Amino acid sequence: MPPNKKIYFASDLHLSIAPDVKSLRREKEFVQWLNTVKNDAAAIFLLGDMFDFWFEYRHVVPRGFIRLLGKLAELTDEGIPVHFFIGNHDQWLRDYLRCEMNIHLYREPAEFSINEKLFLVGHGNITGMEQIVERTINFVFGNRILRRLFAMLHPFWGFTAAIKWSEHARKRRGLYKPFIGPEYEPIYLYAQNKLAEKHVDFFVFGHRHLAMDMRLNENSRYINTGEWIKAQSYAVFDGNDVTLHSFKASFQRED
Repeated sequence: MPPNKKIYFASDLHLSIAPDVKSLRREKEFVQWLNTVKNDAAAIFLLGDMFDFWFEYRHVVPRGFIRLLGKLAELTDEGIPVHFFIGNHDQWLRDYLRCEMNIHLYREPAEFSINEKLFLVGHGNITGMEQIVERTINFVFGNRILRRLFAMLHPFWGFTAAIKWSEHARKRRGLYKPFIGPEYEPIYLYAQNKLAEKHVDFFVFGHRHLAMDMRLNENSRYINTGEWIKAQSYAVFDGNDVTLHSFKASFQRED
């Protein structure tokens, strides 16, 4: 990691299919954040659910997100690596970001050794799928046959149903589940289990929609980046330590 450089982690932007006024404003603010960090960014990690729903056909991608996609292409063209972890809302992302923007794609948590610190990074949806509903949803979205059947639907019907389902799920669950103790945090418990196998300095995940920095033992921590719907929280590695921040209080709105 070069001197005076940093690594940035963000997740759960949940951009909606255009047109959506709130999503567009959120997209502009996120792009503004990318503009502020690109000068000292050694790499940028996007930890999933950047899109509220995504489905790409062989020759067609969803409408919208043009500002974000253009900025990501600009970053990679300038030599800044972008790592994208596919979340539960954008599971049907295939190779568009990799082919068009040279973005590194991951479907499972991955390890990174940075400045002699070992990171385990991921979205977080597959770390504690105890509930039958969660397992069923992940099976449906991960099944190739069902994905091909969905592709046969006209986009009007397919996308309309998917958007309605996503909106209903968020209203039913709320923005996030309150923290009631580490014993009820699936990602925290997942990190504890991984530590029994090998040492990891930092576990960095999203999905939870609640920014957290929790100590696992004397040398390991679990950091959750939170979300960008309201809190606009993100994590930064300065070469030695990982800290949480919020862009909400610092950005200049561009209407």
